[in-house]
Amino acid sequence: MDGAVRHLVSNYNPKGNRVGWLMLASILVEAWDLYSIAFVLVFIKDQYHPDPLLLGLAAAGTQGGALVGALIGGWLSDRIGRRIMFLTTMVLFIVLALAQAFVTSVGLLVVVRFLLGVPLGSDISNGYTYIMESMPKGQREVMGNRWQFMFALGEIMTLAVIAVFLLVNLNHEMIWRVTLGLGAVPALVILLMRHDLPETAVWLIRRGRFREAKQVSTQLYGDSLAMLPDQDIVVPRPRASAFLADIRRDPIRWRATLYGWIACFCQGSEFSTFAFYLPVLFVMVGVSSILGINLVTMALYVVAAIAGWIGPMITPRIGQRGISIAGFAIVLVSLLVAAGALYTGNTMLLPFAAAAMLWGHYWDASNCMTIPTVVARPEYRGTASGFAYMFVKLPSFLAIFLFPSLFAAVGQAAATLMVAIFPLVGLLAAIFILPEIYGFEND
Repeated sequence: MDGAVRHLVSNYNPKGNRVGWLMLASILVEAWDLYSIAFVLVFIKDQYHPDPLLLGLAAAGTQGGALVGALIGGWLSDRIGRRIMFLTTMVLFIVLALAQAFVTSVGLLVVVRFLLGVPLGSDISNGYTYIMESMPKGQREVMGNRWQFMFALGEIMTLAVIAVFLLVNLNHEMIWRVTLGLGAVPALVILLMRHDLPETAVWLIRRGRFREAKQVSTQLYGDSLAMLPDQDIVVPRPRASAFLADIRRDPIRWRATLYGWIACFCQGSEFSTFAFYLPVLFVMVGVSSILGINLVTMALYVVAAIAGWIGPMITPRIGQRGISIAGFAIVLVSLLVAAGALYTGNTMLLPFAAAAMLWGHYWDASNCMTIPTVVARPEYRGTASGFAYMFVKLPSFLAIFLFPSLFAAVGQAAATLMVAIFPLVGLLAAIFILPEIYGFEND
């Protein structure tokens, strides 16, 4: 079995790129569903006048659901397979995204967005597992690092749609309802595009289903895996909890995984505090009109998309460690500048500091899921990916939920300064914990 798996991931086939992009495409849906509410939060607030905690919970509900989904989805991906999971999550995306458009209160919106978060969290962990099992070493790391580019693209699409709604003077209630409900459209497109994708050959091999593995490998890669027998065998299923003990046996894999957890927590915290609330922050400090803020924010995410594209391109040259150090360092400096601008009232500096912060963030966040997923053994890969994503969603939920209250309690400048602790921790972890694992082979 081990020889067949190593053979698969070591032989390049162009179809692997298509599979990788199809898995990453769902991030467009996640970006829309997770972050579109940040751009329409002002309209929801004006209509329902919720207290800051309820408003924060409406924004963070999807992150809380994704926390649950990451753990459940990763485990189920290892248990029942990758294919059934990515089809199920897409169906749930469509139903729950549409449900958001018809809620009658902020409380009901919180419930729907929490439920929506469950398939969102499941799909990321499952998608990363699929990528790592469908592409050769070196290329799978680059593809995995492109998830931030897809996030930025989803955010740009959301902002562009909202800008059009504002230009045609659409009713504000209609803007937020249609914006949230439109997440069902890309989900439907991706479901149709993914429908014919088979189970990964790696998962089938590890389950002893050799006949199906041979068929899938022939279909995707033109390789019949002649080294495998034509009869299936019974393979004992490892306990999900055993992946922690397995990782600890290898110091390189353990340090890489530990860094991945720390980086996931830090990048999730830095984004979900400062960057997530940029539209609200710009309104509070009087940077521009609502349409102006929308356009400025869209320009910032264009910068983020460029960073998200360049980061994976240079990763083979500077390594996973290099992109992490550079990203966290840029975010740290940018947040300090932003805090200084808020303290001094020089709000014109905010968009520039935010642009630099997003550039750095889309580098430091690019590999935090790739690293722990690629170093995990195939039988634990879904669990390991879901466990890592938990470290993204937990701080994201807490930060989005509580940051409006923190803003109100200590002010924008002090709150921004406090956020700088996260890139500092991430930078130190990248320097002192992370080994270079680009091109790592663990299959």
